[in-house]
Amino acid sequence: MGAPDGERLGPYHLLSTLGAGGFGEVHLALNPEGQTVAVKILHPQVAADVTALARLAREVETMRRVQGPHVAEVLDASLEGARPYLVTRYVQGRPLSVVVAGDGPLEGDDLVRLACGLAEALAAIHAAGVVHRDLKPANVILTDGEPVVIDFGIACALDSVSVTVSGVILGTPGYLAPEVIEGTGSGAAADLFSFGATLAYAATGRHPFGTGPASAIGYRVVHHAPDLEGVPGWLEPVLQECLRRDPAARPAAVAVLDRLGAAGPAVHPAIPRPRPSSVTTRVHEAVRGREAPEAQDTALHEAGAAGNVVQELATREWRPGRRPVSGRPSAEETRERRRAVLHRRWVIGTGLLVALMAATARDPLPEVSLLLLTVYGLVTLVDGGIALSVRRNRARMIVDLGSAAGAVALWAALGAFFSTLTLALALGTVVFVLVAILFAS
Repeated sequence: MGAPDGERLGPYHLLSTLGAGGFGEVHLALNPEGQTVAVKILHPQVAADVTALARLAREVETMRRVQGPHVAEVLDASLEGARPYLVTRYVQGRPLSVVVAGDGPLEGDDLVRLACGLAEALAAIHAAGVVHRDLKPANVILTDGEPVVIDFGIACALDSVSVTVSGVILGTPGYLAPEVIEGTGSGAAADLFSFGATLAYAATGRHPFGTGPASAIGYRVVHHAPDLEGVPGWLEPVLQECLRRDPAARPAAVAVLDRLGAAGPAVHPAIPRPRPSSVTTRVHEAVRGREAPEAQDTALHEAGAAGNVVQELATREWRPGRRPVSGRPSAEETRERRRAVLHRRWVIGTGLLVALMAATARDPLPEVSLLLLTVYGLVTLVDGGIALSVRRNRARMIVDLGSAAGAVALWAALGAFFSTLTLALALGTVVFVLVAILFAS
């Protein structure tokens, strides 16, 4: 079992369940700094496999070196205790499988962005020495049109006899390479096969090796050619190479990225070919073997150190004041804005009502008048202090303090210019309108 919403797991506060897969249950959570992350709690049968956990523990540090705008980076892990878990960057969006099933195949610019983004993700994963082993439409999240790959390295690290026997399916039929199905290997070339199958599905809306029992699909993967009918002409040759049965005949991820980067602007001029940064270029050279082993380590280290720059492109981790690169607010930002608007309306509206009530009671009940103002001032002061110290929200603090000061000023003005009877009639009218609105809603 995972964990109920609202529980704490280590330093993380679990908010809601995002889903479950073959290896664990994923929760949206807050880290100690108040940022959203994804926490994957491993299933009991996986947690009980000491060999698999030991292998995963060895791989975690390598997985943490994977940095890039199109991968959900591994941020933390705790593989000891009754509920081992992994923590990754939270990516807000929809899985590719859901997008294609609901909206149909991807076309034009969307398909170009998907192909280039997935190739770049695999290049970064392989440059760190990690194999995804379970790349499929469900493990690709589309956020603002950009793909982000999740769950890289987990399937490969947890590939053990006891985990397999326990019922966990290591991979998805139709997206596993022939050598993986036959049990002869699962290297970086296997990810390129999964890459080709995933893009074929995205471009056609059909599984390239059909549907049916897992055994039948596996047989087609090993013995039949993929169904690529309907794949655009600029993409089909690349997929044909990636879906070759012989792993040695498949291209590397960086080679695919170069080909797609050249084809993208030719097919869709609106998409400029991205200019690689110096770090990305050095990673490409390290993967191609143009540098010595020690230089490869240096390049990969620089890529990891520069992760905070690279991942600015597509990070979907909520932080106050951050906007997506596309210019459109994310769902988290939209909700936060709505909360801010509601808070502002509530504080100002309450301040107006308190000022009117205090001004009405000023002459007959001066103690009640001062009590109302004092309570309202204390509440807004506390709320403003919390907003500034905990949430770092200066705008909310300004609204609170401004409303408190405005309520006092309005109280003084109403008491000076209007009689108690007039204020009482006005207060009665306001209360009547509020009660009518409440019942009407």
